[in-house]
Amino acid sequence: YRDDDDINDVASMAGVNLNEESARIMATSSDLVGTQIQSCKDEPFLAAIPLHKRILEMAKKLGITDVPAEVVTFISHATQNRLRTVIEKVTVITQHRMESYKDDEWYEQATDVRSQLKFFEQLERLEKQRKDEQEREILLKAAKSRSRQEDPEQARLKQKAKEMQQQELAQMRQRDANLTALAAIGPRKKRKLDSPGLLTIGGEGLGVSGGSQAGLGTPSSRQYARQKITRVNLRDFIFYMEQERETSHSLLLYRALLK
Repeated sequence: YRDDDDINDVASMAGVNLNEESARIMATSSDLVGTQIQSCKDEPFLAAIPLHKRILEMAKKLGITDVPAEVVTFISHATQNRLRTVIEKVTVITQHRMESYKDDEWYEQATDVRSQLKFFEQLERLEKQRKDEQEREILLKAAKSRSRQEDPEQARLKQKAKEMQQQELAQMRQRDANLTALAAIGPRKKRKLDSPGLLTIGGEGLGVSGGSQAGLGTPSSRQYARQKITRVNLRDFIFYMEQERETSHSLLLYRALLK
């Protein structure tokens, strides 16, 4: 090192010339020097003219007569941001609702409400069937009775029994006609979905021209993956409004619960 070198000058001690490095940096980024960077055009989320009229109508009630365009743009962007936040939160709620833990080894099913409902429905069906059988026996006994002096109630039971027999006979004829028609048509032939040159998209078959298959020699087995759709229902929005402090006691939540 020279005698006039400063021991605190780390760059010169390392053998780095700052002037050369600055010139090299300026040479590599010379196309950026002198350019002017502009921001993107500010596109409002809501229509400016109807929104401005609505804001003026609300502002006049408070004694405000002039609302600048910057306020309208700001409210439009705030609405967009708020809507994006709501959609993101409701989407997360919907995804949590759609998750299934049946195949997860860390979860054990404690109750099965669906099976319980099916059991109660089956009990109601059996009870209804038992009552129908009892009523049918009563009507059949009333139809077989041959008493000469019949009261109006006995005549009504006989008429109802006659109507029930006619209805059962009509159902049996309709069932026999359906079976005869199915026997005449014959067994249905299922369409082969694995046939060459046939792609299935959304449950509909699309034929592929023979020219595209001629050069390949083998049928196309490419499958198109369906895009997963998240369906949000009213119950998800109600759950979201119940969790938010702004809407947990609002009139909007009350109206949503009444639907």
